[in-house]
Amino acid sequence: MNGPEIHLSLAPELRLFAAPERRRDRTAVVTDGASTLGHVVESFGVPLTEVGRLLVDGRETAVSHVPGAGESVEVHPVVRPQRVPGAPLRFLLDVHLGTLARRLRLLGVDAAYESEDIGDPALAARSAAQRRVLLSRDRGLLRRRELWAGAYVYSDRPDEQLRDVLGRFTPPLAPWTRCTACNGPLEDADKDTVRERLEHGTRSTYDVFASCAACERVYWRGAHHARLEAIVAAVLEEFGAPAP
Repeated sequence: MNGPEIHLSLAPELRLFAAPERRRDRTAVVTDGASTLGHVVESFGVPLTEVGRLLVDGRETAVSHVPGAGESVEVHPVVRPQRVPGAPLRFLLDVHLGTLARRLRLLGVDAAYESEDIGDPALAARSAAQRRVLLSRDRGLLRRRELWAGAYVYSDRPDEQLRDVLGRFTPPLAPWTRCTACNGPLEDADKDTVRERLEHGTRSTYDVFASCAACERVYWRGAHHARLEAIVAAVLEEFGAPAP
């Protein structure tokens, strides 16, 4: 590039996206004189989904601003909790976040997920068509222009991923109301109505069941239930009980 030089400062929370040599408090950047500030920030590796306020010489500025010579740019992270206007809060997760998807569903959060990789264009198009916040650790995917909304998942550990998403978006919680397999709604089920879908040991041991209205999967409080209860209890302790 051979254009105006600006000085750009990334907030500490955003420096992980930048190359090591660009993680200083203040970095000189030579622009082409035509690219928008949003493009310049993305050239640092920072998805715009993670950017909150942009200050140019101390004044809040839009991503469409074309920076001029000598300007000082401060890039701040999104404010938490983040509000997503325009649609009910619901999510779409990429193929690498299956465990997070199941845990969100366990808590009653609307979380769509495909177990097979349908490709970045299809994911972005689905985000736009269904107005879902796309969750991903793929920075390239989060830079696609057709996205309706998106968020980077900062950890590769499911427990930390869950805390990250819940802390960022504070979705309403309704544990035990969604199918962890398909995201459909759960309904109380009479034992007689699901008897044919149960193994003999389950029929003779349990009496309380729920069934998914979408895929008809049957749920009961089996041996794995204590582990799931512990996950739910920890979340409710940290983020508050669901509204009555």
